Amino acid sequence: MTSVGFNAALSALDIEFAGGAVYRYFAVPAAVHAALMAASSKGVFFNRHVRAKYPFARV
Repeated sequence: MTSVGFNAALSALDIEFAGGAVYRYFAVPAAVHAALMAASSKGVFFNRHVRAKYPFARV
C-alpha cells in the first residue's frame, strides 16, 4: 500500500495500493486505523485485520 487515510466522522479507511487502485473500507473503528499505522508490517496487519472483515468499495 502506498497511502492510508482515515475519516473518523465516516469511520472510513481509504487505502491506495501500489498499482494505484484506491479502496474505501467502511465501519472501521478508529482503533483499527491506529493499530494499522503502528504496525511494523502494514500489509500483514491489513490482510489479517481489515481485508476480509469490513465492507469495501473501489473509489
